[in-house]
Amino acid sequence: MNKLRDYQLQLSELAANKLDLLGFVYLAMEVRTGKTITALNAAKIYGAKKVLFVTKIKAFKSIENDYNEFGFNQYFDISIINAESLHKSDFDADFVISDEHHKYQSFPKPSKGATYFKRNYSDLPIIALSGTMNPENYAQIYHQFWVSDFSPFKHANFYKWHNEFGKLKQKHLGYALVNDYSHIYIDKVKPIIEPYIITYTQIEAGFTSTIIEQVLEVEMLPSTYKLIERLKNDLVIQGREEVILGDTAVKMMSKQHQLFSGTIKFESGKSMVLDYSKAEFIFNRFKDLKIVIFYKFKEELNAITKIYGNAITTDLNEFQTTDKSFAVQIISGREGINLSKAKYIVYYNIDFSAVSYWQSRDRLTTMERTSNEVFWIFAKNGIEKHIYKQVMAKKNFTLSTYKKIKC
Repeated sequence: MNKLRDYQLQLSELAANKLDLLGFVYLAMEVRTGKTITALNAAKIYGAKKVLFVTKIKAFKSIENDYNEFGFNQYFDISIINAESLHKSDFDADFVISDEHHKYQSFPKPSKGATYFKRNYSDLPIIALSGTMNPENYAQIYHQFWVSDFSPFKHANFYKWHNEFGKLKQKHLGYALVNDYSHIYIDKVKPIIEPYIITYTQIEAGFTSTIIEQVLEVEMLPSTYKLIERLKNDLVIQGREEVILGDTAVKMMSKQHQLFSGTIKFESGKSMVLDYSKAEFIFNRFKDLKIVIFYKFKEELNAITKIYGNAITTDLNEFQTTDKSFAVQIISGREGINLSKAKYIVYYNIDFSAVSYWQSRDRLTTMERTSNEVFWIFAKNGIEKHIYKQVMAKKNFTLSTYKKIKC
């Protein structure tokens, strides 16, 4: 039977004690420090008998393994579901663990998932888990606590909360002025939520690994660059059967993001691979090595599998038990899975989200691993380097950022 590390035992005891007092606890622990087993052990200490664990489908197997291998199956039953099942109210539970709880950070309106969570499970003791509780601003805090009846904020909704803790401003989106609720008085919010939060870093846990990042540039096909230039000049490309439209800044940004990695989604909704340069480069550069390839768009996966054939899989269990490399979409693979069996992480493309950057690049990290190498494959003169610069600064790549670059 596996055993918890000393710090995990201490944190789980602290979490259980806080639950007794507060009813809601937020484990804001950095990735790879063991949030799952810490939360499961806190449930055991608390005396839970029927635990509902809300997470991503890709993390199911890992959580099941921890549940069994650490012996928690002797103490309580567990139901593992994804957020899309939260609308169902037929799960018999007396305790909830909410993984990647920052998914409920939307404002000023709550997301559907947050609404379902609150409707069905708000009266239960809850442990929230996240390595990025508030990656951008404190306005994202409200609904993460609102889902629990034990939230320290008793305001009826975000707007009333914002009246006390924020300053309303306006921003111009090009077509109109809209309310901007992102300006929060942090010094007023932090003292209220701090009793509910338990933080722990990789350094505190004894991790000594470092992440080494390299950017590798690929010369795409001449036809790819010509297509992008034509779209920039004409704003529309009419083919025999399909249309590529870039008549707004949003569409142009999206189309460039796709085209610089060799794929396109047409106005009809159909998509295709136009350029295999990145897939061929990755295959040749990392041939015979077990790697993880993060991709953004579905046609990028088609390009990867076309070049790699049977040497790559999209099944996590097959990756863990064979010599095959693993292809996974950035958002679905950035959280909750251990990819440390790979030698390197290689990015086919880059996501606009700072959360995606900081979480996915750390999927190789373990206590025993001293260094992790991450490779970013960017098109020469492409949009990716601009996105990279933004997310490294812990900021999302937005339309306003795009408008400032020359690409």
